[in-house]
Amino acid sequence: MKVFVTGATGYIGGSLVRALVARGDSVSGLARDPVGQAAVEAMGARPVAGSLADWSLLIAEAKAHDAVIEAASADDPYGVSAFLTALEGSGKTLIRTSGTSIVGDMAAGRHDAPTVTEESFVGPRFEKAGRHAIDRAVMAAAADKVRGIVVCPSMIYGEGSGPKPESVQVPELILLAKQSGVARHLGPGENIWSHVQIDDLVALYLLALDGAEPGDFFFAAQGEARLRDIAVAIGRMLRLGDRTEPLDLNEAVQRWGPSGAHYTFGSNSRVSAARARERLGWSPSRPGLIEEIESGYYARRHASGPATG
Repeated sequence: MKVFVTGATGYIGGSLVRALVARGDSVSGLARDPVGQAAVEAMGARPVAGSLADWSLLIAEAKAHDAVIEAASADDPYGVSAFLTALEGSGKTLIRTSGTSIVGDMAAGRHDAPTVTEESFVGPRFEKAGRHAIDRAVMAAAADKVRGIVVCPSMIYGEGSGPKPESVQVPELILLAKQSGVARHLGPGENIWSHVQIDDLVALYLLALDGAEPGDFFFAAQGEARLRDIAVAIGRMLRLGDRTEPLDLNEAVQRWGPSGAHYTFGSNSRVSAARARERLGWSPSRPGLIEEIESGYYARRHASGPATG
């Protein structure tokens, strides 16, 4: 299969490129600069020089491939628009990467919330309406003979196999703990995030590529944890002890911006992946997040050394 991957040097996209090449697919990867293009080529894929702003390039590449996996941005509608334009009437596949902050609230770490399924999800708060509008456009494209599929990951953790080995949330909390000398969380840290290991997530993409139906939407999660418990695990891994300290909301906004404070670190984002398990046979098997922090990848990479970033 000929597959075009955007975000090919990123955490998700790079890991997808590796997996697709390993199973024998013919892969092209979008990269902005010569360094990124060289990284794509080193993974065994064909580099495509450009970005999501290159409308004509995206249309040409989409038409030249059997499938497109959009892994560059959950919030940029223009690349998706180009792909939907290119693939209309073709029956070809577009897999979009969303993110479970669409189910998020404004808890500011003060409380938890119920788990959401694809069936029970009634829509996001207005701050995340734009992201979910892109999801809906991809799913609705089935009516235009595009095999549009959405994969919606929760907090992703573990070591990526592409040029970028780490995601955002866990490494940022580790950095904050190193800089503060104590593990921290927004407010009381009572909010809960579902999570998924990067290799298990890649496996879900491959299953969706091979077997999902047009218009399918899949949450990706294999476990969950309170942000306070994640902070405790980080403190233990860094040998800072079990004590944690709350981060004031204003301080969090200064560090991460409003969206990062409220949604990336302060919200509840609890989802069920029962649909992926039932429809695709997805069976995540990697170690859980707390184990990965205390004795797995994060311990190997971050347990010693000064704070950077």
